[in-house]
Amino acid sequence: MAGADSPSAALRRRDLCARGIRLAGKMRSDVVDLLDAYVEQQGLDASASVAAVEGVPPAAVERWDEQTGTQRLLENLAAYRAFRGLLAQMLEEQREQLGEADAALGRALAAVLLQVSAFAYHLEELLRLESRGPPSDEGDGPPPQPQSVFEQKLRGLGVLRELAQWAVRSARDLRQLAKPGPGAGSAPSPAESP
Repeated sequence: MAGADSPSAALRRRDLCARGIRLAGKMRSDVVDLLDAYVEQQGLDASASVAAVEGVPPAAVERWDEQTGTQRLLENLAAYRAFRGLLAQMLEEQREQLGEADAALGRALAAVLLQVSAFAYHLEELLRLESRGPPSDEGDGPPPQPQSVFEQKLRGLGVLRELAQWAVRSARDLRQLAKPGPGAGSAPSPAESP
């Protein structure tokens, strides 16, 4: 773990965190724009209640301040890997439902999918820097597809809403990780442990 504590590693971690914060901010902005277009294109009510999306951990977390930097990175990585699969599935469904009729929505969805993939890679880099390689990407495969087109639309709405929340949480997690001192490292010291 000595490599993770060196001044050059700390500087690299701060640089990666700063870039990640910018990526998360851009991604959130693009997701919010996509969410507006998606609601309009799909004919949904923006205030529609949507159940939790299967396969994606919720962005809200209890006792967030007690998590280590590594725990935060691992949860973020798991979420973005799940989003990558869900967004790819949404993109395929979009192509089947609308064909080329609404290419703009498909392009926006593809752009967000690319940002999610890039962000997942960025998180993997941070995990490598923390002297812990990322876990293998052994996803359970895509979640079960909703039966009706309406259920697909609602799931898509839920995916985009949760992704917007994750972008906010990711920026917060990376700000915490960039701070020197407790909470930024990969594990609490014995004195910090309960």
